[in-house]
Amino acid sequence: MTAPSAALASSSQPDQRFPKQARLRRRSEFLRVQGEGRRLHTPHFVVLLMPGRPQRFGVTVGKRIGCAVKRNRIKRVARELFRREKALFPADCEVVLVARTGAERLDYGAVKAELERAQASLARLLAGGPRPARGDGRDHGLRDGLRDGKRTDPR
Repeated sequence: MTAPSAALASSSQPDQRFPKQARLRRRSEFLRVQGEGRRLHTPHFVVLLMPGRPQRFGVTVGKRIGCAVKRNRIKRVARELFRREKALFPADCEVVLVARTGAERLDYGAVKAELERAQASLARLLAGGPRPARGDGRDHGLRDGLRDGKRTDPR
């Protein structure tokens, strides 16, 4: 008699494991994707993508979302979605999902629907070419009309 796990492993289902190689685990890995990657905003998440890397996934949930129970639930739901629906996420990309306020109220189906709606935008984002460098002519130091402590907007 064969073991039930052996029978399941030989079935034609896609691989639904979430091994260590498929996870972003170190802070430096998250920071690299956040600093160098491309981002897409959805109503309850910010999706950060780092193209040109093997498909890996990580989740970030800040304390302002709620208590540890709520934060951990969001992480479990997001990881489960990645584990079961890898096709929702671009191949050859590292993905970081940053939860925004309101994500704690979503269930598995709602998270899946939100990311399905974002798929076309993700494809456009990845097809858009390289990310502009900081020397692209835009004034990145300008914030609230102040630059180097001096007001730049007329008041």
